[in-house]
Amino acid sequence: MAELRFLALDTDTVRHYQAGGLDANGQTPERKISGGSGVPCRHCLRQIPEGTPFLILAHRPFPQAQPYAEIGPIFLCADPCERHPESASLPDMFADMESLIVRGYGHDERIVYGTGGVVETREIEARAGELLKRDDIAFVHLRSARNNCYQGRIERA
Repeated sequence: MAELRFLALDTDTVRHYQAGGLDANGQTPERKISGGSGVPCRHCLRQIPEGTPFLILAHRPFPQAQPYAEIGPIFLCADPCERHPESASLPDMFADMESLIVRGYGHDERIVYGTGGVVETREIEARAGELLKRDDIAFVHLRSARNNCYQGRIERA
């Protein structure tokens, strides 16, 4: 299995949104108050606590628009939070999730067909490691198994 590096959204991107910068759809992020569950921040990789303001916005986790550059909703803490450190193992936030979509992307940032699937949480590291051993896979995305929302990125360490 390949050595892994789990990555949260980068701080510059998050600060842009937190400052009211436009999202991938050209809209200002919506500001809401957390009910205390089901609101995972893609930057600090924690659930946003009840009563805490958060942002909902459309995010494209790719530098360029292209047919495989999915845009979807994500949540972020409305106020500055600290980025979850890069880690070699699955961040704790995902431990409560039953499963996630794991999907490989090529060096051209396009989906590598046949790599995507719903994976039980306890198998994510193994599946990502298998994919990243392949020369045609540049990185892997984690996405919600229920809603296909972007959760994070995995690269070779």
